[in-house]
Amino acid sequence: MASAPVAVVDYGVGNLLSVRRALEHCGATVAVTADPSVILAAAHVVLPGVGAFANGMSALERQGLAATVKQVAGRGRLLLGICLGMQMLFDDSTEFGLTAGLGLIAGNVVAVPSIDSEGRVQKIPHIGWNSLVPPVGRDGWIGTLTQELRPGDAAYFVHSFMANPVDPRHRIADCHYGGIPVAAVVGRDNVLGCQFHPEKSGEVGLNILRQFLRM
Repeated sequence: MASAPVAVVDYGVGNLLSVRRALEHCGATVAVTADPSVILAAAHVVLPGVGAFANGMSALERQGLAATVKQVAGRGRLLLGICLGMQMLFDDSTEFGLTAGLGLIAGNVVAVPSIDSEGRVQKIPHIGWNSLVPPVGRDGWIGTLTQELRPGDAAYFVHSFMANPVDPRHRIADCHYGGIPVAAVVGRDNVLGCQFHPEKSGEVGLNILRQFLRM
């Protein structure tokens, strides 16, 4: 099979068709594939995912694709994790017990608090549209995945767990759920992630994908 500019990693977990269609809408040529040679040849690689962290990591490892994704990052290729795919970029998750992740961004994944900042019970999972804002300490988004967005632009979230980067510089955009900051976009060099679903986030999500393809 010929290599493609964008490879979407097919490990049996994720909204593969909607991710593919969104990337194609942005002008990309896309291969949805589990073939390590195709993934490693791609200029940009997307790691989608839905569901539980342990199940996602197990599926990646069972197909030998965890090592492939680490190679993508190590070779400096652009890697974008979406939703669970973003969470798996981190060191580990406490979902259903402690499970090791890919270790590409330092930090862990923990449950979204069920109590908001004012002590009230809040609904879990966090589902729906939420506004993206620069985290405390970040001046703006120039040169990042969110460069084409404006603070307050909304994206579509569906998740019960959230990532906590160790280095605040790896936290690109937040949303707030119940007054609690949640990492919405993360990045370390060529390794990037969105907690929300850009393929379900209208023009805001498409702008994220377009920026990814330009990087």
